[in-house]
Amino acid sequence: MDLQLAHRLALVTGSTAGIGLAIARRLAAEGAEVIITGRTEARIAEAKAAILQATPGAVVRGVAVDFGKADEVANLLRTVPTVDILVNNVGIFEPKPFAEISDEDWLHFFEVNVLSGVRLARQYFPLMLARNWGRILFISSESGLQIPQEMIHYGTTKTAQLSVARGLAELTKGTGVTVNSVLPGPTASEGVDEFIKKMAGEGKSKEEAEHEFFRNDRPTSLLQRFITTDEVASMVAYLASPLAAATNGASVRVDGGVVRSIG
Repeated sequence: MDLQLAHRLALVTGSTAGIGLAIARRLAAEGAEVIITGRTEARIAEAKAAILQATPGAVVRGVAVDFGKADEVANLLRTVPTVDILVNNVGIFEPKPFAEISDEDWLHFFEVNVLSGVRLARQYFPLMLARNWGRILFISSESGLQIPQEMIHYGTTKTAQLSVARGLAELTKGTGVTVNSVLPGPTASEGVDEFIKKMAGEGKSKEEAEHEFFRNDRPTSLLQRFITTDEVASMVAYLASPLAAATNGASVRVDGGVVRSIG
């Protein structure tokens, strides 16, 4: 299937590993010009090499930015003043008992997970409306619908992303711009091994820890395994394309069936 993304300019935040890298790689394979971001030039160089290895001749460049710092986000906006496709993927997570989540933790999670997308959309969204075409995607999580007890602050920021995305979508009525959220379930991305081992306890193999995680923490999963980053990227690439013009204001699940509701 031709997703008709040739020569579209896409910015994917947090794209030097995991879901973000998979999305950038897929968009590049579809012919889009891709801008990746990471916290260091070294990580950006590694990610760029991986994309070019998968798609020789791809047009890809990178900008180093810490999305927890407003001045660095402002520099990104100066460097990349407009895009056709914005994928707000950057995010942080950490299991932590609720009583131990400090004000600083809450603020930091909102700064990175929510305000990063708000700051970018504030510049790019009006330009998309003026051109009458554009795509904004927030990579949220099934945790935004089913707040995980082990990281309530993370789940709350993912719910906030859904609200921002739906609110922006309301402003696109009658235009060629769409704003959607994608809700991955537990995904085999960078850091998951450490996360699962921390949840399951030391002394367990990766397979044992994964099995225990789905049995105890995500028992409603129909997939009963971690989703691959490529499986998430495939959905994102479609939603970023002209073919998905009728999908707007939606929260699209790639969650392995974890969420049990049908609405």
